[in-house]
Order: sequence, then structure tokens, then C-alpha cells
Amino acid sequence: MMGVFAEFERAMIRERVKSGLERAKAQGKILGRPPIDPRKEAAILDDLRVGKAGIIKLAAAHGVGVGTVQRIKASLNVGL
Repeated sequence: MMGVFAEFERAMIRERVKSGLERAKAQGKILGRPPIDPRKEAAILDDLRVGKAGIIKLAAAHGVGVGTVQRIKASLNVGL
């Protein structure tokens, strides 16, 4: 019996979160992480092309995460 109530409560929570996200989108709010500054992305891309440093050092130098540098590097490899 407790499982039924827990399942029902979880469904209610899921529905409230979904409606809240839809309302925020309708109000024009941007959800998710903010995008990286295009100038910073271009600087990282230039440093990757030159081979200035490794991924970890580039991430620290530009104040971004390692995953960001890896994503930019992957987009560089796709353009080949």
C-alpha cells in the first residue's frame, strides 16, 4: 500500500516540475547552463590549433571546464 502512495506522489511531483518548466519557457526564460562567450571559445579554438598547451592547461588558462575544451576540440576535428 505504501508503494502505491509513493508512486502516486512521485507522479504528482513529476507533473508539477514539468508544468513549472513549461511555464518558465512560456515566459521566455532560458533554461540550462549559460552558453560560453564566443570570444572565449574562439581563443580556446586558436590555442588548440596552435597546440599551445594540453586540454587541462587550456581549461585552467581560460577559466572553463575540461569538458568545454574537449567539446571545442571535438568540433575542430569534425571540421576536417
